[in-house]
Amino acid sequence: MANLELYELEGCPYCAKVTDKLDELDLEYESHMVPRSHSERTEVEKISGQTGVPVLVDEEHGVEGMAESNDIVEYLEETYA
Repeated sequence: MANLELYELEGCPYCAKVTDKLDELDLEYESHMVPRSHSERTEVEKISGQTGVPVLVDEEHGVEGMAESNDIVEYLEETYA
C-alpha cells in the first residue's frame, strides 16, 4: 500500500482538495494536522522548506515534501490513477 503522509490544516480548502483526491483514488495516507500559526509549523518547514500546507510526502516515490495543492493532485493522478 502507498506510504503517503499529508501535512494539513483543518478547514483549509487547498488541503480538502488534496484529501478529496486521495479519497477518490482510494489511497491510504497518514494525516498530520499542523498548528494554525505559521511560526509553529517547524515540522512542515523542515520537510518542505516553507510553512504552507498542504504538503505531501511519498517516500516510496522519493517525494520528500511536495507543496501546492494543484501540483499534489496532478502528481497523485499521474502516479496512482
